[in-house]
Amino acid sequence: MEAELAGRGFTRMVFELDRISDLLDLLGSPQRAYPSIHLTGTNGKTSTARMIDSLLRAFGLHTGRYTSPHLETVRERISLDGEPVDEARFTAVYQEVKPLAELVDDRSAEPLTYFDMTTALAFAAFADAPVDVAVVEVGLGGAEDATNVIQAGVCVLTPIGLDHTEWLGDTLQDIAVAKSGIIHPGATVIAAAQEEEAARPILQRCAEVGATIAREGSEFGVLRRAVAVGGQVLTLQGLGGVYEEVFLPLHGAHQAQNAAVALAAVEAFLGAGARRQLDLETVREGFATASSPGRLERVRTAPTILLDGAHNPQGMAATVTALQEEFAFSKLVAVVGTLADKDAASMLELLEPVVDQVVVTRNSSPRALPADELAALAAEVFGPDRVEVAEEMPDAIEAAVALAEEDVPGELAGVGVIVTGSVVTVADARRLLKR
Repeated sequence: MEAELAGRGFTRMVFELDRISDLLDLLGSPQRAYPSIHLTGTNGKTSTARMIDSLLRAFGLHTGRYTSPHLETVRERISLDGEPVDEARFTAVYQEVKPLAELVDDRSAEPLTYFDMTTALAFAAFADAPVDVAVVEVGLGGAEDATNVIQAGVCVLTPIGLDHTEWLGDTLQDIAVAKSGIIHPGATVIAAAQEEEAARPILQRCAEVGATIAREGSEFGVLRRAVAVGGQVLTLQGLGGVYEEVFLPLHGAHQAQNAAVALAAVEAFLGAGARRQLDLETVREGFATASSPGRLERVRTAPTILLDGAHNPQGMAATVTALQEEFAFSKLVAVVGTLADKDAASMLELLEPVVDQVVVTRNSSPRALPADELAALAAEVFGPDRVEVAEEMPDAIEAAVALAEEDVPGELAGVGVIVTGSVVTVADARRLLKR
């Protein structure tokens, strides 16, 4: 089944909703069987979706969560009550969807894409479960994304930056216009703080369709945060009041921001507001059990090895800030692999001040930037003496560990390796390192 899905072209993109709408109609419109929370943005979507999922489950709801890309198996994209669907359920849903998908393929100019198919599989699995609520992350953009058939009552916009410019446009305004397309009439919109160029189209879209908007820094936000063992402790201003002493087992100011957005989204969904605050202990429970694999995830110690899926300058800036504020490495070596269509030079420039050396490699994506090209960019930023090249991920990790441990007397407590540059890079490393 994974091979058949891959045969549709893992990276093939066709932006129009007719095919997915046709398939879902044949399936009986499973996406209408439950309410949804819909997320878009440039960075933080998956982490925010996972926090929303965790909070909703703490309040006793059965959840479906659809996110992308996956790290190890396509089943990660489709989660029920916080866990990827098992092989048996995935098989059953796939066998239900496959013949109808082939019918749609036969009568369409373009066959359904990989993402169309996983979207339909998710919506069908959620209806079959059944779930009380679906948390759905956009694949790319918003208006023409396959997920934009749900017309969710609560829409979430995480910070918008310049990414996927070849498809969405080369200005923040163009990208914000595309992403604000998930806002439908009567929706409640939860918006993270945005640059003015991105904020204007969001507000215009809300006015056009009669949506209600709550903005970070106005109706909700992070009041205080303090570094704690294994994460951070937050005081959050929600739509319904102040939530104090909330432990979040994730690192970085960007994750605190994601937590504020997630809380506001759950408040909006559950009907909290100016006159009603959610139960504090339940909120604490929801955040305490939140996780975000591949986001400053520690997978080894002595030396510490962190995995972080930052894949654009905005994401890398957040990662670097977290490394500076929350970790105290005496020596840090980076393993970096990027995709060819990403701004690798800017990411390397952001990373340079916080790492001692870098090992560049090529990840397993067909869109990967070749290691020698990445090495040339890295040499310009770091200088040739601080750059090593390893074509394969196992060799890159081995080289980085050796560099980290080199000339370090005594214990290795302050020594670390961070693997970053792409979600695919992290997935490749995680398969090797994660117990």
